[in-house]
Amino acid sequence: MPGGRLTQQERRQIALGLADGLAYAEIARQLDRPTSTITREVMRNGGPTAYRADLAHRATERRARRRRQAAPRGQEAPVQADGRDAEAVREYEETLTTVIMQSGLPKMTSRVLTCLYTTDAGSLTASELVQRLQVSPASISKAITLLERQGLVRRERDERRRDRYIVDDDVWYQGMIASARSNALVIETARQGVSILGPDTPAAARLEGVARFLDFVNESMTRAAEQARDVLHPKAEATSGGTATPRSDRG
Repeated sequence: MPGGRLTQQERRQIALGLADGLAYAEIARQLDRPTSTITREVMRNGGPTAYRADLAHRATERRARRRRQAAPRGQEAPVQADGRDAEAVREYEETLTTVIMQSGLPKMTSRVLTCLYTTDAGSLTASELVQRLQVSPASISKAITLLERQGLVRRERDERRRDRYIVDDDVWYQGMIASARSNALVIETARQGVSILGPDTPAAARLEGVARFLDFVNESMTRAAEQARDVLHPKAEATSGGTATPRSDRG
C-alpha cells in the first residue's frame, strides 16, 4: 500500500469517484489507500459535495509550507515534551475528528471532542480549549452545548471554580441513553400518527413500522449499553464502613 501524501492525480481520482457516487471505501480500494485517508482528505476539503481536487491540492501545499516555516530548522518531525511525535499526533487528531464528523457532529464540535479525548487528563477548561484549537470562546461554547445535550461530555467545577469539560468511561453510555430517549420521543409521536391517520391506512402502517423498529432497537441498545458499562467499567461507591457497593444508577 503506497505511503506518503496524496498526489494531485490521486485527488482528481477522488473527485471523479465522488461524482460517480462511490463510497470512500471503494475510492480507497481503487487508489490502494486506507479508507481513513480518503475520508479525512474529503472532509477537510469541503466534504463530498464541495470537494475540488485542485483546490484541495493547493490547500494541502499551503498547510505543508506553514508547518515547515513553523518547525525549527533541521527538525522534520518535532517531538513533544511527553515524547510523542507532534506530526503523528496532529495527523491522528485530524483522522479522529473526521471519523467523529462522519457520525453526524459538526466540525467544530468534533474538534472539541477529539481534543478532550486526546488530552491525557481527559478534561479541559473553555480557555484551554480556545488556546489549543485557536478559535473564539463563542465557538467553544456552542460546541460544548451540543456535546452536553447529547451526553458526550460533562462539566465539573475545579478548585479554582472554573468549569472543566470531561470525557470519561461513562460518556458513550450516557450518549447511547440520550439517543434512546430521543428514539422514545419518535416512537411516541409515530404512534400518535397511527391513531390520527387511522389504524387501517398505509400511512398508519408505515408509522407503526417505524415505532416497532425503534422499540426493538431501543431495548437492545439500552440492554447492551448497561451490560457493557457493568462489565468494562465497574465502579464502586465506598460506604461509611469502608466497604464498597456497586452503583445501581441506570442513567
